[in-house]
Amino acid sequence: MTIHQDWEKADIARLATLPQPAMSWFQADGRAVAAMPLSKRLFDIVLALVLLVPLSVVMAVFALILLVVQGRPIFYAAPRMLAPGRTFTHLKFRTMLRQEDDFGVTGAHKAWRITPLGHFMRRTRIDELPQLFNILKGDMSFVGPRPTIREYVDRYPAVYGQVLKSRPGVTGLATLIYHRHEDKILRRCKSAEATEAAYAGRCLPTKLKIDLIYQKNRTLGLDLWILWRTILVVVYKDERPRRRGRN
Repeated sequence: MTIHQDWEKADIARLATLPQPAMSWFQADGRAVAAMPLSKRLFDIVLALVLLVPLSVVMAVFALILLVVQGRPIFYAAPRMLAPGRTFTHLKFRTMLRQEDDFGVTGAHKAWRITPLGHFMRRTRIDELPQLFNILKGDMSFVGPRPTIREYVDRYPAVYGQVLKSRPGVTGLATLIYHRHEDKILRRCKSAEATEAAYAGRCLPTKLKIDLIYQKNRTLGLDLWILWRTILVVVYKDERPRRRGRN
C-alpha cells in the first residue's frame, strides 16, 4: 500500500542540463559541528510517543478514507538523504494521482495530480503524520532541514555536509520562513524543467542559507519556538512571525 519513488532511476541527465546555482557564497569555517544532541533526540522520542496516542486514531481514519476514495497505495515512500552517502525512506500519505514517469519538484505542472482530499491533507499537514515513525526510528527530527534527494546532496556536498549535521525535520526554520514564498515561485512554473530551474536557482540557495543559520544557532528553545510557530501557521494560516510589542 505504498508508492516507492526512486530518485536513483529518475532522469538525472535532464536535470543536469538545467541552470544550477554556484553556491559560491558558501564558505566552510572549518569548525567542527556537533552532531544531534542527546537532549534533542530524547525530546523527539518522548514527543513522538505522546503524539502517537491520539494521532494514531487520526492516521487510521485517514488511511481508511484514502483506501476508499483514492485506492491503493495509501502511503508515498521516497528515498531521502539522512547524511551524505546515507539514505532513509521518507513516509507520507499519498496526496497525488500516480504517474510512473514522475520526477522533479512539485510545481504548477503537477497541480492537477493533487486530489481534493490531498489538498485538504496538505493544507492541514495530515499527510505528514506518518513521519512520526521516521522520527521514532531516528531518521528524522521534529525540527531540521527538510528531507532532500541524493541528486542535490551529491551536487553540493560541502553545503549539505554542514546542513545535514542536523537530522531532516518535519518542520524547520527554512520551512517556517520561506515556505509560502517558495510556493508562490513554483506555482508559476508550467513544466518540470521550469520548476526544477526555479527551485534549484532561486529556492534552494535561500533555504540552504536559512538551514545553516539554524545549524549555527540550534537550541531546544529555538526548536520549541519553530514548533509553536508551525502550529500557529497550520491552525491560523498566519506565516508572519510577530515581533513583541507590535499588534
